[in-house]
Amino acid sequence: MKKARTGLLTVLLVLGLFTANAMAHCEIPCGIYDDPMRIAMLNEHIATIEKSMKSIIELERADHPHYNQLVRWITNKEDHANQFQEIVTQYFMTQRIKLDAPDYDKKIGVLHRMLVYAMKCKQTTDLQNVVVLRSLVKEFETLYFAK
Repeated sequence: MKKARTGLLTVLLVLGLFTANAMAHCEIPCGIYDDPMRIAMLNEHIATIEKSMKSIIELERADHPHYNQLVRWITNKEDHANQFQEIVTQYFMTQRIKLDAPDYDKKIGVLHRMLVYAMKCKQTTDLQNVVVLRSLVKEFETLYFAK
């Protein structure tokens, strides 16, 4: 019985890993891009990170913290920060920002700062990191869609 459970868990883990990879945007030149949607997704991830941080702070202050809920919010915050970083690197940096693009250095610089602040959001519950991250997305959006 124990071997069957272990085997089942292994299969589920492997399927979970492959499913996560299948959801990422492709790296072949498919030509199917929705840049405004990706910006909206970044902002949605920020909102979720912020809600997670606030929930973590509230749970930590409780007289009798519910540790299972605390772990769930921490995991949620990490997951959305990772997804944010995935969009920045795998979508914008590797596919959408071309070497000869106008303001290439500025765009890459803002994207790099976005990655750093997403990392800081993983490391802490400092809501100021969310404020900076939100402003960086707006700065990038302005640069990216400039005509």
